[in-house]
Amino acid sequence: MDWFVPGVEATGLRLALSHVGIIHFEDGLIASEHIYWDQATVLRQLGLIGEDLPILGAQQKDRLIDSMAPANQLIDRLATSS
Repeated sequence: MDWFVPGVEATGLRLALSHVGIIHFEDGLIASEHIYWDQATVLRQLGLIGEDLPILGAQQKDRLIDSMAPANQLIDRLATSS
């Protein structure tokens, strides 16, 4: 999907991320569709953004799958790096 990360050659890596789809219907038909995701999470998993930035990467999806997964991983990470 070259539109997903323009200018980046395919890596064969599997990406994990949450996303939101907003679909508007008119008269029973799809009138518009908007899909949002955290691009920084994608770039982190592809190794295109360094570890020094506050980005979770693939772990961001964990809370959606498991309600007992840590919710504040990013805050914990920032606290330990200070």
